Amino acid sequence: MTVAAVLIFTSPVFGHHSDTAMDMESVATFEGTITEFDLRNPHTYFSVETMNERGEQIEWTVQMASAIVASRRGWRRDTLSVGDWVTVSSHPSRDGRPYGVFVSIQNADGVALPILADTGPEVVASTSTLEGKWIADSSKLISYTGGPDDFAMFSRALTEKAEIAQAAYDENSSENPELSCIGQPTPAMIIVSDLYPLEIEFNEDEETIAIRSQYFDSERIVYMDGRAHPESGERFFEGHSIGRWESGMLVVDTINFADHRSPYQGGIPSGAQKHVIERYELAGGGTWMVLEFMLEDPEYILGPVTHRRELIYSPQIDMTPFNCDLESTRGFLPQ
Repeated sequence: MTVAAVLIFTSPVFGHHSDTAMDMESVATFEGTITEFDLRNPHTYFSVETMNERGEQIEWTVQMASAIVASRRGWRRDTLSVGDWVTVSSHPSRDGRPYGVFVSIQNADGVALPILADTGPEVVASTSTLEGKWIADSSKLISYTGGPDDFAMFSRALTEKAEIAQAAYDENSSENPELSCIGQPTPAMIIVSDLYPLEIEFNEDEETIAIRSQYFDSERIVYMDGRAHPESGERFFEGHSIGRWESGMLVVDTINFADHRSPYQGGIPSGAQKHVIERYELAGGGTWMVLEFMLEDPEYILGPVTHRRELIYSPQIDMTPFNCDLESTRGFLPQ
């Protein structure tokens, strides 16, 4: 069967590298047999043997969500098997190679397999504290493609220095931290909280609060003992966070971030002046919380970026380790 391309408005996808290399307004649809299927983090891939318009045998590789997200939304290691006949739709690569980002898939009987659609978390419990596991209610989020890259593109205006750095960025090179399984610092864990839960843990003896994300196994420590930030020369991947309580609201102030080549993906750097303030507040009788942040990075972003979202208390959700796989995180590279 031949590949057909049609123009459509895209629905959310779940990639972690920049979508600029993909034609997100087109969909390539093709039929063929599964030759490989592998659930991994940060990307799941499957390959399909098919025919191009000239009748030549080719193999398409399709990128999906991480194993964690795919599994949460119904995919299993036996969802696809080698030899299965499928019909696949994907957003194709702009460079013309048979590579795409997942849109949908049907089996030989025309039955749609799990499409990674997000129906939103169910409210199953309540709490009187911010401690516990939380996942964003994506049904109440502004519609954007998803992930730090697209949030940054949607939300910010760049300085000239940032535009120059972005234009020079090559995500298919060692410049891209993800190719070394290095994630993005705060506020990335907040932006992906519709895909990966947050976990908050209090340590009263040490007067600290740990904030963790499944995303790249990120963890931050917030110091609640009244200390000040260290001198500006002492810098950290996740920055240095100090917190305080304001009428039951947790306020976290973070500075002293280490330089990062692409903290929002897409090649927009961050620097020594980056500053993030977060506010966490219980709502809905403890069934959800409001999480807001303000991001400033005047070296690269013009004006502050602000964001608000609601996270559902979800003690039933697991915090399976991300365990970033180097082969998987480099799977989108041209061969």
